[in-house]
Amino acid sequence: MTIADRSLTWLRGSLARWEVFLLFVLAGTFLCGAQTSRYFLTFSNISIALAGMAPAAIVALPMTLIIVTGEIDISVGSIVGLCSAFMAVCLEHGLPVEVAMSFGVVIGTLAGLVNGLIVVYGALPSLVVTIGTLALYRGIAQIILNERGFSGFPQWYQDIGFGTIGATPIPWSSLIFVLLFVGFALFLHATHWGRALYAIGNNLTAARFSGINVKRALLGVFVASGVLSSLAAIILTAYLASARADTAIGLELPVITAVVLGGVNIFGGAGTMPGVLIALLVLAFVQNALGLAGVTPEQQQIVTGSVLILTLIVFGSADLLKKTRVALWRPRGATRSTRDR
Repeated sequence: MTIADRSLTWLRGSLARWEVFLLFVLAGTFLCGAQTSRYFLTFSNISIALAGMAPAAIVALPMTLIIVTGEIDISVGSIVGLCSAFMAVCLEHGLPVEVAMSFGVVIGTLAGLVNGLIVVYGALPSLVVTIGTLALYRGIAQIILNERGFSGFPQWYQDIGFGTIGATPIPWSSLIFVLLFVGFALFLHATHWGRALYAIGNNLTAARFSGINVKRALLGVFVASGVLSSLAAIILTAYLASARADTAIGLELPVITAVVLGGVNIFGGAGTMPGVLIALLVLAFVQNALGLAGVTPEQQQIVTGSVLILTLIVFGSADLLKKTRVALWRPRGATRSTRDR
């Protein structure tokens, strides 16, 4: 094969990647957004879009690991709300903001640990378990806080949510996300622990027989989800300048949509962190453009849900086609091997 042929093969393979397609979608989003409003491409608006994306983006990082293993966590929004509620209680009792933040991280970690213990040692489907804890954690938050809320945070804390770094339009929350993203990307794509998660998602039984500690890995990703959800609670509470029990209702929808849109197989075993990052940017700027166009948040949820369904249909059709090809090939291969023997 000549160098030209190799280059052409590499180019075709690169253009066929889902991440490249998402980059074109992101470029199209910017073009359409610029036509929607003259404010879309301003630094201030981009900063607002990035700051608004940060809590969901942070939660999407551990959600990627969970879905790669073939599991799912529907309770992330309720964990964020629970952490925010406990932070409000701490502040109501006169505790410093730093103590309230630490307490929120502890609560999020425990919530993720409970999810992981039930899924791993109870041998129950993560979808069913986290639907139950979604209601449980939100109910606890509403009981301890009722309809009350807390505001009046110091300025330094509010800057975590929507403040920018010096004179730049880059929010502090986006910097936090970038640092976490680099760490999670290296973990998933450059360590044997990350490869173990792919192995679990591809074939749980084979992963177990290959020596992978499946229970520890699954427990770890659920605990990570709880920890990162508590961090998202800190940032979202600062962004809203208010701690309430109903914080982050419905957060799981954009999080799961971004992960699946980013190319992570909902059944596990495939997907990349860069793909999730691009999908997060697409969703953030699509919602921002819709907001500038006067589309209500309820209508934006319809768009997000539709994107999730269409993505599932696309990847579901691809999986079905792949399985069909394998099924058509196997009988012939089996016949040949039997005849050879």
